[in-house]
Amino acid sequence: MKKLLVIAIAGAAAQLVDGGIGMGFGALSTSMLIFLAGLGPAQASAVVHTAEVGTTLCSGISHWKFGNVDAKVLLKIGVPGAIGAFLGANVLTQLSTEAARPITQTILALIGVNLLWRFARGKARSVHRSYRGGVLGCLGLFGGFIDASGGGGWGPVTTSSLLSMGRQSPRKIVGTVSAAEFLVSLSATLGFAFGMREALLENIGAIIALLIGGAITSPIAAWLISRINPTALGGLVGTALMVINVPGLPLKLILLAVGLGVTLRSVIRSKQERPLRSRVVRATEPENIRQEDLIHQAR
Repeated sequence: MKKLLVIAIAGAAAQLVDGGIGMGFGALSTSMLIFLAGLGPAQASAVVHTAEVGTTLCSGISHWKFGNVDAKVLLKIGVPGAIGAFLGANVLTQLSTEAARPITQTILALIGVNLLWRFARGKARSVHRSYRGGVLGCLGLFGGFIDASGGGGWGPVTTSSLLSMGRQSPRKIVGTVSAAEFLVSLSATLGFAFGMREALLENIGAIIALLIGGAITSPIAAWLISRINPTALGGLVGTALMVINVPGLPLKLILLAVGLGVTLRSVIRSKQERPLRSRVVRATEPENIRQEDLIHQAR
């Protein structure tokens, strides 16, 4: 019962994070399940992805209703992502716990580095251009494989990559990636079911606990997203993933200090840039209004 309570708390915390920055549920949940609940890497990833079938379906439907989903991009990135997730799940189930643990922890630590770097440097501009050739397919395939084999990473890999390309608005990118994650989670769950059906049945309580924890905090996450600095949240999550998944206390302390320092610096910079952006917007408003008046007069 205590373990199920820990898992439910992990799901609640991970959903709060995911609702604030659009990524992190899988990586953070898997880290917590391994570190706090004592599950093996394959078990933790299987539990997380099975629970995510429910959470990502709800998330995808919500984003679709609010017009945040690009259907073409969803298919181009989601279908390859599902293929990669199925392959990643099968690879992870074939590894022993001793072999899988360092691989999974390395992937999760690298995801933490990616998150810290991503939110430390700020968001990319959107220029609304189409994606080149097979970029989406390759990105989806890689993101799905990393997500299933590492216990998380779909959001950090795909969302951060698409944001850095700047081809669509952040709203569209987050919504489309979140909706596509349903295909990834479903495919990963099928992959785990083939290799560890009995383990999934044994951990059905953990799956339900994680799902309930995430469902409880979903409304809170939606409220927090407009009130918490995403730079701070992203930096803290990245730091936590690095600290949890690297060996040795000295290295943990070094990464903790570096992560907190980078995050604090980024938050201060974002607050300094915000008034400047506001002044620029106010300075351009009169000119825009005059241009609209001239257009109406010409008509």
